[in-house]
Amino acid sequence: MSDSTPLEHFQHERQRQNDLILGENNMIINRMFALDNRTYESGVLDAKTKEMMGLAASMVLRCDDCINYHVIQAKEAGATKEELYEVFSIALIVGGSIVIPHLRRAADSLDQLEKASS
Repeated sequence: MSDSTPLEHFQHERQRQNDLILGENNMIINRMFALDNRTYESGVLDAKTKEMMGLAASMVLRCDDCINYHVIQAKEAGATKEELYEVFSIALIVGGSIVIPHLRRAADSLDQLEKASS
């Protein structure tokens, strides 16, 4: 992974750590992970909308791992750069200036994804 981008490293480490946790077969942890995954599936709201909602909440809560995850998932669900910047602006208004460092990292993650797909 030495030649990987920071976002690729994040994805690899997240998967490795999740595999470690889920490999212990703890019923409560496994159920929580399953609930989390199911929550973002399409229902009345489509998956893209749910991922963008998760992104805004994660930015306001200032969780960089969550922000990276939701940027990736939102892009995979079809969110455009313009849509994600609207999400960024909502999170900034709701969370205030303390969100700015997380906005920077979210924008950087999005930029990495945009460059990788072009």
